[in-house]
Amino acid sequence: MFATGIENSCPTIDGGRMRRDEMDACGHYARWKEDFDRVQALGLSFLRYGPPIHRTWLGAGHHDWSFADTTFADLAARDIVPIVDLCHFGVPDWIGNFQNPDFPALFADYAAAFARRFPWVQLYTPVNEMFICALFSASYGWWNEQLRSDRAFVTALKHVVKANVLAMRAILGVRPDALFIQSESSEYFHADNPRAIGPAEVLNARRFLSLDLNYGRRVDSQMYEYLLDNGMTREEYHFFLGQRLKHHCIMGNDYYVTNEHRVWEDGRTAAAGEVFGYDELTWQYYDRYRLPVMHTETNLAQGPNGDEAVYWLWKEWANVLRLRNDGVPILGFTWYSLTDQVDWDTALREANGRVNPLGLYDLDRRIRPVGQAYQKLIADWREVLPTQSVCLQVPVVRPRRYAQSWAAGQRSEASAGLARTPTEPHDVQGG
Repeated sequence: MFATGIENSCPTIDGGRMRRDEMDACGHYARWKEDFDRVQALGLSFLRYGPPIHRTWLGAGHHDWSFADTTFADLAARDIVPIVDLCHFGVPDWIGNFQNPDFPALFADYAAAFARRFPWVQLYTPVNEMFICALFSASYGWWNEQLRSDRAFVTALKHVVKANVLAMRAILGVRPDALFIQSESSEYFHADNPRAIGPAEVLNARRFLSLDLNYGRRVDSQMYEYLLDNGMTREEYHFFLGQRLKHHCIMGNDYYVTNEHRVWEDGRTAAAGEVFGYDELTWQYYDRYRLPVMHTETNLAQGPNGDEAVYWLWKEWANVLRLRNDGVPILGFTWYSLTDQVDWDTALREANGRVNPLGLYDLDRRIRPVGQAYQKLIADWREVLPTQSVCLQVPVVRPRRYAQSWAAGQRSEASAGLARTPTEPHDVQGG
């Protein structure tokens, strides 16, 4: 599944008084049709995309679907498969922020309402980058609640992951053959010296928390104590252990040059650059969860030479091929995003209006060198990979085939499977 994305990030900053709406900043509301044209021009059939949650979800059971109706109808007419981002770093003003304990149940209702309105949609990322969302909002103090404590982080994390789990269940109630592609950041922390080994080990255990909870895997003992010490109850923890949704999931993981960190003995961290790379980090996550994998985000700025992003694309694709050849069931690759972004050089926490040259196209919708390179990569590889292993193909129903009898049969079989309670035990290693 070769893909790109149109980012619908919308966290708030400045004590909740300012919203960072990337769809607005990048001109998508006015130029969405041009953007979809450019997706097709690249030869892509998959698009990470979702409605702007703060403009769509106006209250409990109250929605404005006007923009989503227009854009999703156009995607269906083009036979582009959306991987739907429902919550991307922000919530509507009336929810408040991720400290709100009502958010999970309310969000599940929103997800179900979306699924009912667009029943032909099959692929979802209910909550994007759950770990990063909680970290930046409640540990670093950058977004939304802008808190800086372990207790606030654990509170945000348990609400975000529970929202994701309940949304998956709600969507399956409408579309029983739905598939969920988690988009989660792949992280690693390198100890700077022997005295930093302990802090690095804690951070390397904490990076797995969102996916451990989401997939019902028992967390490490140190992290169990950390969660309970910071406000998670035993009942809340056992809620996550009781879930059986892993078999509907693809482990999407994101990798950027900023995803590896150097750690000092006092717990300070700094960007380490690419040390292990996507191959090694993905093996660590795959070994833990044993799920099919999709590379769901990467990019690099087009630098002064003009070919820096092109070279990064080549390296990431080489890592994907290495993983696939070594036996990891990797199903897709994504350059994120379609167009340049705005203010991600400060992680959206400053409103500078600075354009970051990270896209396949610039904000005038002119193709960048990395866009041309990705277009060629897709053309070269899209017919080769399926012939290597037909078992590494996702049972996706394209929008135009949703009403066909075989697709209806697939949904019926999936519904019958959901009616049977899975009996498989927790895996021995993890949960």
